[in-house]
Amino acid sequence: MKTTTAPIPKKVLSRKDEITADFMKLYHDHLDVLFAGKSTHRMTTSMYAEKLFIHPRHLTNTLKLTTGKSPCEFMETAIADEVCRLLLQTDLSVSEISTLMAWDEPTNFVKFFKGMTGETPLQFRKKRLM
Repeated sequence: MKTTTAPIPKKVLSRKDEITADFMKLYHDHLDVLFAGKSTHRMTTSMYAEKLFIHPRHLTNTLKLTTGKSPCEFMETAIADEVCRLLLQTDLSVSEISTLMAWDEPTNFVKFFKGMTGETPLQFRKKRLM
């Protein structure tokens, strides 16, 4: 007599995992558009939450629980990494990179970058390309 066992069902995602997965898809899609220079804005936590039909605080709390990072941390880190790459691998000016990353004012972009890396974009580029 042959015994058959039912296949183990795929793990059912909890709501927090579902929110995290949905955020990550939106996040990567937005970065693709932003880094291609086709976005006029950077998504905020509120914008992501609106697309997910949840409160911004709930999104932040959920991501911190599942990943240890906030939506802002995801965005800031990805943008800083891409800016570093652009500074080292292209001849784009700081102003051009600022515009590409959807900053209205290059001075605000420089403040952001310095806050993330401890150096201005020009200092970063000069130090590493010498």
